[in-house]
Amino acid sequence: MRVGFAGTPAFAASALAAILDHGFAVPIVLTQPDRPQGRGLKTTASAVKALATQRGLPLHQPASLKSDAGRAALLALPIDVLVVAAYGLILPQAVLAWPRHGCLNIHASLLPRWRGAAPIQRALLAGDPESGITIMRMDAGLDTGPIHDVARTPIAARETGGTLHDRLALLGAQAVVGVLDRLARGAALAGAPQPAEGVTYAAKITRADAAIDWRVEATMIDRQVRAFDPSPGAFTALAGAAVKLWAARPVAGLSRTAPPGVVHAVDAAGIVVACGRDALQVSEVQPAGGRRMPAAAFAAGRNLVPGDRFDAVPG
Repeated sequence: MRVGFAGTPAFAASALAAILDHGFAVPIVLTQPDRPQGRGLKTTASAVKALATQRGLPLHQPASLKSDAGRAALLALPIDVLVVAAYGLILPQAVLAWPRHGCLNIHASLLPRWRGAAPIQRALLAGDPESGITIMRMDAGLDTGPIHDVARTPIAARETGGTLHDRLALLGAQAVVGVLDRLARGAALAGAPQPAEGVTYAAKITRADAAIDWRVEATMIDRQVRAFDPSPGAFTALAGAAVKLWAARPVAGLSRTAPPGVVHAVDAAGIVVACGRDALQVSEVQPAGGRRMPAAAFAAGRNLVPGDRFDAVPG
């Protein structure tokens, strides 16, 4: 069976590796063009490109699939199914109709909850008790196609965006290989329509999503810190300079000790900051232009004392 693959980040590379290791032939890999990344804006290949190059797979990096001229040679290649995982480009109808058995998407949520670009972070921000993987057949809608398989996993109490991403990447790789196995054995992939109820949308993460508003309750800020670890990092400001928070825990019973954003205490465990309800004990931070460090060391280096205040980043 000829399995095409379209994906870009590490989440997708996990699935491609599993498909290859299972013995499926992959005659074409699509991934986004190399882009500047990191502080130095060095042009960097995607995780999928790196794996495809290592395995000697044919690779195509279109900036868009909307043009008939740009995709003519691609669509002339016969494939049985196209597996799509965090590709990042919209597939027009001509591409959806390209494979003999259609396009299978590995989506990191329990559809129809969290359709869209950022299902992992949105699930953590919402405090969902579980997440999972949905293998669905793609159609013209936004993650609206019929479901072929679902793999569920509980969200741990201290789960971060990074830990949930890695677990879902493994689940997704296992699930899509199972669906491809069924297809290779000649099974008909009669997917179940998605329920009409329970639809939510996981909008793309913006800078505003990562900015901490100390007026909300500590539990919400704790979710924000964990959801955006390792990227993009929840941030606040001290004396006008941005500070990212990487590890924190809510502390109950301190809601009326100080206004939101004001430092309640500084000790060896970190910095306790008042919130709209309760407080947040911050144990790891990253100042602008610096590295991650214990919050206690950060406080000592800046002579932080109770009464000092964290605030929003200007602009």
